[in-house]
Amino acid sequence: CGQCPKTFRSSTHLAAHQLIHSGERPFVCIHCPKAFRDKNTFTAHQRIHTGERPFACDQCPKAFRDKRNLVAHQSIHTGVKPYKCDQCGKTFNQKRDLKKHLRIH
Repeated sequence: CGQCPKTFRSSTHLAAHQLIHSGERPFVCIHCPKAFRDKNTFTAHQRIHTGERPFACDQCPKAFRDKRNLVAHQSIHTGVKPYKCDQCGKTFNQKRDLKKHLRIH
């Protein structure tokens, strides 16, 4: 990148990154005023309006708009709790739960 020290393996990834510097948001939602730099984020946002939830949990009936939320959810079933409070040692399966917990300290 000519504006920061980041490097990329492909010109496609570089072009996507450069939108951060330009502020350009070429993916515009037709349902609301939001716009996005990244096509994947835009696609996930569109699902808010369509109600589509293509990422289904194979352990329960829940389904999600994006894969990241499915992966976070699946830790509930596995019992894995990778997020640990440095102050009291309590562990959590989702980062957002640790952040919420940290407010009590």
